[in-house]
Amino acid sequence: MWERPVDSPVDSPAKSDRTLRVAVLGCGSVGSQVVRLLDEQAGDLAARVGAPVELVGVAVRRLDAVRDVEVPEGLLTTDAAGLVARDDVDLVVEVIGGIEPARSLILAALENGASVITANKALLAEDGPTLFEAAEKAGRDLYYEAAVAGAIPILRPLRESLAGDRVTRVLGIVNGTTNFILDKMDTSGAGFAEALEEAQELGYAEADPTADVEGFDAAAKAAILASLAFHSRVTAADVYREGISEVTAADVQSARDMGGVVKLLAICELMPQAGGDDAVAVRVHPAMIPRTHPLASVREAYNAVFVESEAAGQLMFYGPGAGGSPTASAVLGDLVTVARNRLAGTRGAGESAYADRAVLPMGETRTRYHVAIDVDDRAGVLAAVATAFAENGVSIQTVRQEGRGLDAQLVVVSHEATDAQLSATVQHLREMDIVREVTSVMRVEGEHE
Repeated sequence: MWERPVDSPVDSPAKSDRTLRVAVLGCGSVGSQVVRLLDEQAGDLAARVGAPVELVGVAVRRLDAVRDVEVPEGLLTTDAAGLVARDDVDLVVEVIGGIEPARSLILAALENGASVITANKALLAEDGPTLFEAAEKAGRDLYYEAAVAGAIPILRPLRESLAGDRVTRVLGIVNGTTNFILDKMDTSGAGFAEALEEAQELGYAEADPTADVEGFDAAAKAAILASLAFHSRVTAADVYREGISEVTAADVQSARDMGGVVKLLAICELMPQAGGDDAVAVRVHPAMIPRTHPLASVREAYNAVFVESEAAGQLMFYGPGAGGSPTASAVLGDLVTVARNRLAGTRGAGESAYADRAVLPMGETRTRYHVAIDVDDRAGVLAAVATAFAENGVSIQTVRQEGRGLDAQLVVVSHEATDAQLSATVQHLREMDIVREVTSVMRVEGEHE
């Protein structure tokens, strides 16, 4: 019987005498770890790629800033534009974030013949098509696994492993800061402000946590996930967004009483339309999910993405969603692939937007609501509330009363309806004389009716 020799080319890429030169833009929490891994794993990277990978420059804003790793002398520069314009740079890693100058630098790198690896979710969600078109024109790769969910490999499975399948839904916890806060509120009974303060003390939340707690970060990631999953261009502006700053301890306790938990979810799904075509619905908001759902067990600052497809069924991807080292791991994974392509004179898959599906406005998206209502404690109140739901075309799944007298409260969970119908129902309730206040409105996900 023939046995393949240990050193067969099937085991590893063919070796090349060429050295691939890498420029890194940014040396913060992620960039510094990319620099560290390029140095510490140089031998392994060369074996995996099939050629040495050499770091030739690191662009920073300030040369004298304190950094997590020591950058070899002579590699630091404040001239990022000059670095990406060098003729000897094969690969550019962009980890500075934001829109500008990142966009201009990536476009310049591609135009100059370099392939690009980026972790820039905000830029991809705002202006991804411009970057993809530039990469296509230049015949170079643009890879971005690190832009969503840190070290969790989710973009590559959507782009490659599930390329022969039809993905119908992507449901995920894609922001570690908000998951930590909501988990703390659930496990300790803390309020939002108290849980946020602890997240900041532990380094899970920035001094200005707006991008996280108001859902901007998750919305950018949702746009990227939806674009890949449904082969249609989706931008951050297409994503309906609500943050968690209005989630109260009472909301979390109400979810607990129902056997559920509150999570900030990124939800991307195909919605069948009357004409037979599917449209795309993309939203980010807090929601109650049952504790039996796989995402309910995702604790602290971890991320998880739940994918549903026609052939493969249900898949779940779980792991650390942020942090310097985990994100750098995703960057290096892309770097190896892009470097191999460069040596072979090929490029990987570019943008796939052939389906060109319409993106539904939130009002047309079908969902369910949990509504808590302070009401007068007298006869006929329940019937009047039920009538308000019925007049707006919303069916009630469950209703219960809590408290008596001035503390009387109705808690209603609806069946599925359009978000516009549900919003109209809530507005109707607020205008009723018997309703003192609608104290909580939250969507419900993850349960079959």
